[in-house]
Parts: sequence; structure tokens; C-alpha cells
Amino acid sequence: MPAKPPAKPPTAEAKQAARKVLRRLKADYPEAECALVHRSAFQLLVATILSAQCTDKRVNLVTKDLFRKYRKPADFATAPLKDIETAIKSTGFFRNKAKNIKACSTEIVEKHNGKVPKDLVALVELAGVGRKTANVVLGTAFGIPTGVVVDTHVGRLSRRLGLTKQKDAVKVETDLMQVLPEKEWIDFSHRMIHHGRQICDARKPKCGDCSMTKFCPQIGV
Repeated sequence: MPAKPPAKPPTAEAKQAARKVLRRLKADYPEAECALVHRSAFQLLVATILSAQCTDKRVNLVTKDLFRKYRKPADFATAPLKDIETAIKSTGFFRNKAKNIKACSTEIVEKHNGKVPKDLVALVELAGVGRKTANVVLGTAFGIPTGVVVDTHVGRLSRRLGLTKQKDAVKVETDLMQVLPEKEWIDFSHRMIHHGRQICDARKPKCGDCSMTKFCPQIGV
């Protein structure tokens, strides 16, 4: 289930711009990792579902207790929906998230022997799992680069840096996959997220502290 290829291949200038960004990100955030605390692929899957319209900090506070009570897919699958809703209420949209987590867990138990599948198509067929969530799990938990995770930070910074003009997450991902080496897809997203939080704020970017000032087009700033 690959992202659709662009109508035109990327230019040499686009690839060069991406290389500059990549070099700076690797130098500035060499140890960047996923901000969602987890101990297994399943925990990461649940945490990523919870992260929709919610901060990673809040998700980590919630999952600290959540994963003590529910340790595996079967625990969520058999738990009363109301109990799950109560446990995750502070993450927002909790009814829909609880329904998806319970349904997703049930599908993992019944269709995948209780294990998170290492396959993009199989993952996106699970309740509440879209391409972004699947990319997060496959990349971070299994080290499989199936695409570039495009969250709010990655999409915003990619446009500001001139790596894409697209606003749709899948189209942004397609552009990034064309200009970045596949081996960099996973870490690129982690580093962009760190940069977005620490330096390139949406409203008040710290351009004076940014190592990319010399070549960043500062689109929208």
C-alpha cells in the first residue's frame, strides 16, 4: 500500500535541499527517538491511536497507568468498553478511541494470534489504524521503513523548509519519500518532530537559534 508516486519526479534542486535538511537534523538530533513511551509494538500501537488530537506528554501520563492494567491485546479485547473510556478520557475523543482500541485488540487476537502484524496492509485493516499509525509502528517498533510519518510538525516544517507545497499528509509523505533515502525515513520524522518542538515553533520560530537559517526559505514565517 505505497503512497502514490508524484506526477513528476523530484528535481535535483529538491533532492539537494532535502540533503541539507537531513544533514542538519542528523547533527542536531543524533539520538532522536519516538516520544511515545512504550515497551512493545502493541503498546506503541495503542499509544499512537491515543495521540490523535492529543499531546504525547498527555498520552504518556495516561499509558503509564493504562499499561499496568491492560498488558496485552486480550486484556483490552475483554475489558468493558466503559472501563477503557474512563481510563483514557483525558486524551480527548475518548469514546471513539476506546471503541477502536477494543476492536483493534480483538482483531489482533482473533486474526493475528495476539501479535501486531508486521505488514502495512494488515495493519491499516485494523480498527482505528491509518497509514500514519501503521508507519509509526512498523518504523519504530520493527525498524521497517514503509513510509515517512507525517504528523502536524513534519507537515508544517516540510512546507516551511520548501520540501513540499502539499497540505494533505499522504501527499506530503509522497514528496518526502521521493527526496529522502529510504534508510532515513524513520529517523527523519523523529528529528523533525524534535526540531518543531524545540526550535521551529508554528507561531514564533526561533530562527536565530536554528542551524538551518542559511538555507531555509522560511516559507510562511
